[in-house]
Amino acid sequence: MTDHPSRPTVLPESPPAGPARPRSLDPKELGFTPQRPVPWLAPLLLISTGLRTLLALLFGAYLDKRELQNSLPSPVHREVGPDGDLWLDFVADLGDGFHATYSVAWLLSRTELEVDGERLPRGQMLLMGGDQVYPTASGEAYENRSKGPYEAALPQPPADRPRPTLYAVPGNHDWYDGLTAFLRVFAASRGGDIGGWRTPQARSYFAVELPGGWWLYGLDGQSGAYLDDPQLRYFEEAATRLTPESKVIISVPEPSWVKAVDLPGAYDTIEYFIRTVVAPRGAQVRLLLSGDLHHYARYAGPDRQLITCGGGGAYLYPTHKLPERIEVPPRDTLMRRTSHSESYDLVGRYPEPAVSRRYAWGIFARLPLRNPGFATLLGVLQTSLMLTMAGVALPRAEANAQRLFSIPLVIMLAVTLLGAAFFAKPPSASGKRHVRHWLLGLGHGFAHIGLAAVGAWAWLQLPFWDAPWPLPAVAAVVVYGPVAGLVASQLTALYLLVAGAFGVNLNELYAAQGIEDAKIFLRLHLAADGTLTGYPIAVDRICRRWRPDPDAAPDAAWLDPEQPLRVRLAEPPFTLR
Repeated sequence: MTDHPSRPTVLPESPPAGPARPRSLDPKELGFTPQRPVPWLAPLLLISTGLRTLLALLFGAYLDKRELQNSLPSPVHREVGPDGDLWLDFVADLGDGFHATYSVAWLLSRTELEVDGERLPRGQMLLMGGDQVYPTASGEAYENRSKGPYEAALPQPPADRPRPTLYAVPGNHDWYDGLTAFLRVFAASRGGDIGGWRTPQARSYFAVELPGGWWLYGLDGQSGAYLDDPQLRYFEEAATRLTPESKVIISVPEPSWVKAVDLPGAYDTIEYFIRTVVAPRGAQVRLLLSGDLHHYARYAGPDRQLITCGGGGAYLYPTHKLPERIEVPPRDTLMRRTSHSESYDLVGRYPEPAVSRRYAWGIFARLPLRNPGFATLLGVLQTSLMLTMAGVALPRAEANAQRLFSIPLVIMLAVTLLGAAFFAKPPSASGKRHVRHWLLGLGHGFAHIGLAAVGAWAWLQLPFWDAPWPLPAVAAVVVYGPVAGLVASQLTALYLLVAGAFGVNLNELYAAQGIEDAKIFLRLHLAADGTLTGYPIAVDRICRRWRPDPDAAPDAAWLDPEQPLRVRLAEPPFTLR
C-alpha cells in the first residue's frame, strides 16, 4: 500500500486551457443536458427501478465488482491544507433535477460563503456521500445529472489557490449497473477529473489522513451487503497507522443507525467494521456520515456523532417522523459479539418538524402535476374497474355489455387489492411488514373499489352506455378516464397523507411531490490542533433561473443564479475534539 500525498501548494503560473464558456443554456454549448426532476411514481420508472432492485438483490453477488478492484492501486491518501488545517465539504444524494443539484454545486464552488455572519471558505476537499445519480447509473446519467452540473459550477482549477480534491462513496443507485459507470467517473484514470476538482481515488472505497490526528474512511457497502475481503484488507492495512490518539470519520452509503430501529441487522456491517478494524488500534470513531435519506439529522451520543446529510439535490425526505432517541448498536441484533450499546439523542434536524409536516400537505397538488403518468395509470385502472362493475349491473342480454365488460370482476378486485397492499409495503422493501401495512394497504384498495362503484353508478345514469358501438368505449376513455384519474390521484394523495402519519409510505408521500427546495450540505473545519467544527448549511429555496456568464474568469461558474441563493445554518455549529 502506497501513500498518495496531497497536491503541492505551489500555484500554477496560469490555468490550463479549457472548453469555451457557454453563451446560453443550450446543451450543445454546455456539453450536457440539464434534467428535470425524476417523476418517481411514473409507471415505467416504477417497473424498471423495481426490476433493477430485484436483480440487485438476486444477482448482486455475481455482479460485485469490488473483488475485481483488488488489482487496482491501493493508496492511502493525505489531505492537508496550506495552513496545516483543512476545510471539507460533504454532500450526498445529488444527481436528480438540474436546478436543485446545480444550486448546491454552485454554492460549493464559491470561494467562500457568508453564513449567519461567519465567512466559511470553500472546502479544499469535497466528499460525495452516495447516490450521485438518479434513478439508475449509466455514463449518460452521470454526465447529465452530476458530472456536468459540477463541471459547470467549477470548470477550471482555481487560479489563486491549490486545486480541491473530490472523493465519492457509492450508494444504492450508483450500484444499479454493478458500479461500472461509478468507477469510470470517480476512480482515478487519465483525464478523469471533474471540472476544477481532482479525483485521486482508485477504488470505490478509500482512506484519507486528515489534519489533527483525524482519518476519513469511505466504505463501499454494496447496498447493505457485506464488506468484501479486498476492502477489509485495504482498511486493515490502513489502520496500522492509527494510534490511540487517532479520531476516525466513517462515511457510509446509508444511515443504518436509523434504519436499525425497524431492521436491527442494518447496522451489523458498520458494527463489525468498527469492532474488528478500528477498535483494536485504540482509535475512536467520532463521526459517522451518511446520505440516502434526503434531509439533515444529527444524533449525539457520549463520544460519537451520527449525521445524515442527504440534501444535495434529490427530493426532500421528512424529518418529523424521526425517532427522538436510538440505541446503537441495537440491543436486538442477532450478532453474537457486539460493542456496548449507547443511547443517541436527536439534537439537530433540517427541515424543522413543523416545516416538514407542512410539506406533506402539498401532496394533493403535486402528485398529479409531478406524476402525470401515474394519474393516467390510475385513470386506466379506474375505467377498467368501473366498466367491469357496470357490466355486471347491466342485463346479460345487452350485446354491448357482453363486448365491453368481458374482464371478470373477481380478477379486477383482486388486482386492485393486491396492488394497494404491495404499494403499502413492496416485497423488495427493507424492514418488517407490520399489521398497519396490511390494514392501510387494504383500506386503500377498498377505497378505490368504492370509488369505482360510485363511478359505475354515475356512468349508468348517463346515456353513453346505451349508445351505438363504439361510442360507449370512446366515451369511457375520453370522458370518464381523465376525470377518474384526477379523482383517484386525490384519493391516493389522501391515503399517502394518512398512511404517512402512521409511518407507512413516508418515502412515497414525499417522492411523489418531488420537493426541490430545502437542500443542505455540511462544511467541516479540521483545525491543526485536532478540533473539528461542523457547519450544516441550509438552502431554504433553490434557484430555478440561470444566466450564462461567458466573459468571466476560466475558473468561474458557467451559470449564475438570477434569483438570490440565500443560505443559513440549519443549527448552530457543533464541535468535536
